[in-house]
Amino acid sequence: MAGIGIFRDLAPESVTELSRRCTWHRYTAGQLILARHDNRRDAFFIVHGRACSVHNSASGREVRFCDLVAGDIFGDFAAIDGEPRSADIVSASDTLIAGMSAEVFREMLHDHKSVGPAILRRLTRMARAQTQRLLELTTLPVRTRVYAELLRMAQTGTRGPTRMSAVIAPAPTHAEIASRISTHREAVSRELSRLARAKVVERRGSKLVIHDTATLVRLVEKATAEPCEECAPEDLAPSDRDGRDRSRWSDDFRWYNHRDARCQSLSAASL
Repeated sequence: MAGIGIFRDLAPESVTELSRRCTWHRYTAGQLILARHDNRRDAFFIVHGRACSVHNSASGREVRFCDLVAGDIFGDFAAIDGEPRSADIVSASDTLIAGMSAEVFREMLHDHKSVGPAILRRLTRMARAQTQRLLELTTLPVRTRVYAELLRMAQTGTRGPTRMSAVIAPAPTHAEIASRISTHREAVSRELSRLARAKVVERRGSKLVIHDTATLVRLVEKATAEPCEECAPEDLAPSDRDGRDRSRWSDDFRWYNHRDARCQSLSAASL
C-alpha cells in the first residue's frame, strides 16, 4: 500500500503494519464494490486498477461522480461520520482493493500525524472539484461541458506524441461522458463527431487521442464571452500544428468559468 496517496509520508514499516490490518479483495471490470446506503463503515484503498463513483436513478439514468485510480481512497466519509454510503462504487478494470475498518482508520488518524493533513488536503481537492463541476453544469452549454470534460480526462491520461496532445485509454463511451456532464449520449456523439472532423480528436482502437488540447482550452475559454449553444463552425478550426499559435499557451492550459473570474490551470506537464 506504499502507493496510496495519504500514506506518502509514512515510514515503510508503518505502511506494512497498516497493510496487515486490512482485508484484501479482487474485483473484475463492472463488478459492484460498494453499494449506496451500505451500512458498513470501512474505508477502502485502490492498490491496483480503476473504479468509478456512480448513482443510478429510479428511471435508470446513471450519474457518474468521479473516477478512482490506483492510490485513491473511498469510503472514508462513512468511516469518519458513521453515515450510510452516498454512492455506488463500481470497478472499471481488474482491481485490487484493501479494506480498513472504521476503528483502525480512526486509530490510524490518531497514531500517524501526517495522515490527518493528507486527508484534509484530499477533501479540499474534492470540494474544489465538485464546485468546478457545479459551475460548469449551471453556466456552460452542453457543447462546452464536453470540451471541459475531455480536458479533465486528459489530465489522467498519458501524454501524446506532441506537447499539446494526450491519449485517454481506454476511451470512454459516449454514454460515460454523458453521465459525467448531465446530458444524453446523442449530444456527446454530435460534439465528438465535430471535433473529429476538425482533427482535434481521433478514436484509435480502444484509445481516444486528443491531438490539440490548446483548441479545446480556447473553446472553453471562449464560452466565458459567448455562452451560446450555437457556436459558429469555424470555432473548431484547430490551432496551428507548427506551434505558431500554440506558443501563447506557454506551459499551462487555462480556462475561465463563465461568470467566474477565477482561473483554473492545467499543467502541460500533467499530460
